[in-house]
Amino acid sequence: MNNIDRIFTPDPAAFATAYIKYLQSVMLHVDAAEIGRFIETLLDARHRGATVFFIGNGGSAATASHFANDLAYGTNDYKQPFRVLSLTDNVAVLTALGNDFGYEEIFVRQLRVLSKQGDVLVAISASGNSPNLIKTMEHAKSVGIKTVAITAFDGGKMKAMADEGIHVPTEPKEYGPAEDVHMMLDHLVGAYLMRIVKRA
Repeated sequence: MNNIDRIFTPDPAAFATAYIKYLQSVMLHVDAAEIGRFIETLLDARHRGATVFFIGNGGSAATASHFANDLAYGTNDYKQPFRVLSLTDNVAVLTALGNDFGYEEIFVRQLRVLSKQGDVLVAISASGNSPNLIKTMEHAKSVGIKTVAITAFDGGKMKAMADEGIHVPTEPKEYGPAEDVHMMLDHLVGAYLMRIVKRA
């Protein structure tokens, strides 16, 4: 039984209160130093003109898209922009690659076409064990692309293999809190970068 099951009550207001309190406790256990390193990685990529690619499945695919939008355009820097792409966004490409080569290939084949050495790959997964993300990270590492894993639960394989990452410590199967905090990280990082580029 995970924590969401433990705090559940038929009273919706009481459940809302308990959920928010639990989410607060999860956020307080995220390592701020990991967030700081990720921000430095993004700033370094911007400085070098490298591209940052985001990938994820399901809710994490939506977070990947949101992250890419906020970093590429929400920072409002067009002279020296953050070059960011989410590989989750082109339905025609995703379905073509999935149909022709299998679901595990939908991101790695895009990365092979679009990336170059020195780019950055950010893989988002609550479990950290998605085969298509792991395969893409393996390729990235083999061609000199830095890998960042944004994970939850116990971090899975991705946490262990990534060059760096941000881990959100939750119990297994707690997708809601995991994805809530992943989305919070997007807004935290975006808020910082939006302001730091104005000071430069």
